[in-house]
Amino acid sequence: MPRDNKTPLIQKIAKQAHVTFKGLKSSSSGDGKAFTDKLNELISLVTSIRAADLKVARRKNKPSSGAAGLQSPPVSYMHICETEAFSMGVFLLRRGASIPLHDHPGMNGMLKVLYGKVNVQCFDKLENSLPVPPHFDPALTPWQTASVWRAERRLVVEYSENSGPCLLTPLRDNLHQIDAVDGPAAFLDILAPPYNPDDGRDCHYYRVLQRMAKEGTNAAANEEEEKEKENEAWLLEIPQPEDFWCGGEPYPGPAVDI
Repeated sequence: MPRDNKTPLIQKIAKQAHVTFKGLKSSSSGDGKAFTDKLNELISLVTSIRAADLKVARRKNKPSSGAAGLQSPPVSYMHICETEAFSMGVFLLRRGASIPLHDHPGMNGMLKVLYGKVNVQCFDKLENSLPVPPHFDPALTPWQTASVWRAERRLVVEYSENSGPCLLTPLRDNLHQIDAVDGPAAFLDILAPPYNPDDGRDCHYYRVLQRMAKEGTNAAANEEEEKEKENEAWLLEIPQPEDFWCGGEPYPGPAVDI
């Protein structure tokens, strides 16, 4: 079969994303060979995408301040398309910008860097079978204690335009923070299904709580406790941070029809 060199790559990605995630139930990461084959085809297409394919220009390494002293958003979003099965767009991060720790409840996702570098730090929520420790700095209020989650801390991974996509599922790497490294960065973002607060898919933000050493414990006990909690973190659900907001920009690339 001859290769289709006329259809824009982003159109092929959108079509494959629709095929891959159509009918996939929310909170499901998909299983079976059929889904895996579709997902692998999508990964292959997304791996090949570059900023030039979307006509996204590399941003200059400027601070996030606009004309007349107005503050520019640290992050901007270019909407490409959305269906009931998935949404797709481009996030642009200014130098030093960060998308705070947040979740994608019941959603699968894929992130592919178009230019620059980003660090992605991931967490997995764990069952709250343990009581919330009382020793945090600063101390929690009673109402905050009800919004604390135990989580497994994952490694921070750096992605560049030469890296493959970062994948997330409803249960794996679903909570993550994205930081621009050494300058501005941009990445293609696919979420399946899209955010929908009416269907239980709203974005929540989190802060990693700092544990405070207990008084009266010896050094050996403290060291043993540190080893036990090395990959464990406690997260506090918080409102959207005041220093983070996302602006909108027009998408300059090829039109996508689904």
